[in-house]
Amino acid sequence: MRKTLLTLALGLATTAAFAGAGHGGSQAAVSDADIDRTIRVEAGDMWFDSEKLNIAPGETIKFEIVNTGNVEHEFVIGDAEAQEAHRKMMQEMGGSHGGGGGHGGHGGHDMAEGEHGGSMPSVTIAPGDTAELVWTAPQNVDGLQYACNIPGHYEAGMYGNIDLQG
Repeated sequence: MRKTLLTLALGLATTAAFAGAGHGGSQAAVSDADIDRTIRVEAGDMWFDSEKLNIAPGETIKFEIVNTGNVEHEFVIGDAEAQEAHRKMMQEMGGSHGGGGGHGGHGGHDMAEGEHGGSMPSVTIAPGDTAELVWTAPQNVDGLQYACNIPGHYEAGMYGNIDLQG
């Protein structure tokens, strides 16, 4: 299985995340000692297996996203405004998400910026593959979501809320 570790640092009061090449950001390494816990998320045919994740502010999470579905999905973290902007951009790029542009199907586009600035951490997962995303939850931020913004996927229910509980 292809596993992708993404690295991107976002700023003081914003989301700190790690994102892979093509979504911008640095390629800093993260050690297992820096990870507080691992959360496994299953992406199936138009669903994620969790509708809400409870995460403490400042907690560093390694997401293991397993695509058990038959189509490509993405796992993107951001506020509602950034998710909407990314979804709109994906729709403008044209119908099919898969196979384009050599950037995990994103065609080399830049990710939308959220209300709190910075690029949104994300991975694209082919059917049958697993991807990893390491992310540190921000302090004092409400309204974060994880979503698949491939056209039609969010509308079919592929999103969930991140509840930051301190």
